[in-house]
Amino acid sequence: MELKETVKYLAALNGTSGDETDVTEAIIKLLPEDVIYQVDPLGNLIVEKTGREQPKSKIMIDAHTDEVGFIVTHINGDGSLSFAPVGGILPYVVFGRQVMFKNGVYGAIAAVPLHLLKGDEKDSQPKISDLRIDIGAKDKEEAEKLVQPGDCAYFTGGQFDFGDGFMAGKALDDRVGCAIMLELMKKELPYDCTFSFSVQEEIGTRGASVSAFTVNPDIAIVLETTTACDISGVKGEKRVCELGKGPVVSYMDRSTIYDRELYKLAFDTAKEIGVQCQTKTVVAGGNDSGAIHKTAGGIRTTAVSLPCRYLHSPNCVIKESDLYETVKLAEALIEKLGGLES
Repeated sequence: MELKETVKYLAALNGTSGDETDVTEAIIKLLPEDVIYQVDPLGNLIVEKTGREQPKSKIMIDAHTDEVGFIVTHINGDGSLSFAPVGGILPYVVFGRQVMFKNGVYGAIAAVPLHLLKGDEKDSQPKISDLRIDIGAKDKEEAEKLVQPGDCAYFTGGQFDFGDGFMAGKALDDRVGCAIMLELMKKELPYDCTFSFSVQEEIGTRGASVSAFTVNPDIAIVLETTTACDISGVKGEKRVCELGKGPVVSYMDRSTIYDRELYKLAFDTAKEIGVQCQTKTVVAGGNDSGAIHKTAGGIRTTAVSLPCRYLHSPNCVIKESDLYETVKLAEALIEKLGGLES
């Protein structure tokens, strides 16, 4: 499967934090034959790929399999469902959206109609706790035949191409990173690498802390997506990063101050191989690096991310050129990092 199609295939699957099994099983079927893998008790898929040489510093490459979504907390008397977000989802992204459950039940996220709101309510953002999922049930008894508390609901909508090389769809965060790792495993790598398809990133980077402890690498590369605000009305540093300008290498976010040598090495390597590279101009967000870098006595960590508009929504947007340039940079970094002394 070609890389772009792998991204679309994986992103179409459903797997919130703690419910990633379908995604993991699909990835296992896509693994090349020359790897060894295991699934740990938390659900992390850890894959060993033999390269041409053993590295001086053990390398782990990480991406997370989970996506944001919703979990049913209560079935109301009128058949509507109360729910909570799984991961960071803003209320204005949610209202009016179609969602689906793994058993094929569809629903619409509903709120009090605008004409019934009073005073300042019309200008305020609704709370997720005030929203409901309408599955078309006439009462609680009928709804209970379809859905139970603890069931997860997912954004719907297909993956699609548009404009000048743009791709859109749900769960590109971080099925893009998973697809890139599968692409790297197809190659004859210069050094042995361990790949971690980590779970539960969206609720606190929980899986990566476990896989990093198990693998105990010297150096880690986290493959992610990161917020791009290159949209109309946003100027200067507030744009954070931009689609079409290559992978993003961060110096700091809310969970990690990245290894300075690795940060510089990434930019030097990108220049050497003729790949565009950029950094985030705002200290924000976080990823599995936050757990990995402080695990097992400390792990040198860098993150290479795709710029992505509208993260944690039904229509994340990336640019295809950034996808392929990220693969090139990640492959080149493996060759550089494997030669570093730990």
